[in-house]
Amino acid sequence: MAVIVQTSTIRFEQFALETRPQIEDALARYCDFGPGCPHLLVEAVRYSLLAPGKRLRPLLVLMSAAACGGDLGPAMPAACAVEMVHAYSLIHDDLPAMDDDDMRRGRPTNHKMFGEGMAILAGDALLTRAFEIVARDVHPAEVAAACCAALGHAAGATALVGGQVDDLAAEARAAQREQTVANGEAIADGQRELAALESIHRRKTGAMFLVSLRLGALTAGAEARQLSCLEEYGRRLGLAFQIADDLLDVDGDEKSVGKRVGKDANRGKLTFPGLLGATESRRRAERLAAEACEALGPLGPAAEALATLARYVVERDR
Repeated sequence: MAVIVQTSTIRFEQFALETRPQIEDALARYCDFGPGCPHLLVEAVRYSLLAPGKRLRPLLVLMSAAACGGDLGPAMPAACAVEMVHAYSLIHDDLPAMDDDDMRRGRPTNHKMFGEGMAILAGDALLTRAFEIVARDVHPAEVAAACCAALGHAAGATALVGGQVDDLAAEARAAQREQTVANGEAIADGQRELAALESIHRRKTGAMFLVSLRLGALTAGAEARQLSCLEEYGRRLGLAFQIADDLLDVDGDEKSVGKRVGKDANRGKLTFPGLLGATESRRRAERLAAEACEALGPLGPAAEALATLARYVVERDR
């Protein structure tokens, strides 16, 4: 595994340019499941995992390791594992029983290419492979165990999965609201809905951003103070990212975004622009990004890549 030499200060764009090719190579290697894995399953896994993407979560793992003074080689297995969990979650979220999406990263979703059954199994294979990689390739053993526990919690019932459950429930409530309005009855309290929306995304996007930062820090042997800074940063970054994502669904270009836009409003999903309006949502995302940068202060110049990522998140067009 190549180890990337780091300078004390490096911007996100430069960091991503240098490290994405190594992430892609490592992900491709981890798609070799060995004898006994059906060829069609490998195809379905590779189709989603290796599709062109931003690789923000593995980049967060590596940037976190660098910010804590660690080498990137030891963090790469954890970075790939986080991306596998992310890819699994996208495959399952796109299914007809979930968000029912037919486009992802500019091409048909996994179930549109391989069928629903194979898509579910590809997601299962990615999720289990992630933990195999961490347990086998992260060292020493106690760090691997801590990483497995953190990743399992972030992907589990109180975080990623629980957030998706509440997301589905929010869609059902949205349908009820439409009927309420049609009947001329009172509309539910907006502050309560905003709190519910923030809770959903703290456990979905936010949880995976936080665990990415935590895994990088763990592989670097971070101190408690460093972990605390990264967690404060991650909480704000995750919410800023989701608000920006909601805004892209409102005014983004479908070709740039790589998936259908306007679908959230069409499905009655609970979103930040829907509750706050586009202007206030954009203002809130920018404030969160600024607060995320402030949280990195004690880490000094080594966290420059993370700081510039926070600004990128609210300025991106995809």
